[in-house]
Amino acid sequence: MKVRNSLKSAKLRDKNCRIVRRKGRVYVINKVNPRFKARQG
Repeated sequence: MKVRNSLKSAKLRDKNCRIVRRKGRVYVINKVNPRFKARQG
């Protein structure tokens, strides 16, 4: 999982990406291609 300061770029890479907020952190998750997982903060 990559930690980045902006998740907008991570979301635009693949159409299956979803932005999710959990416990005050922002995540990008992708069921189809798990290598796009990312976290902010």
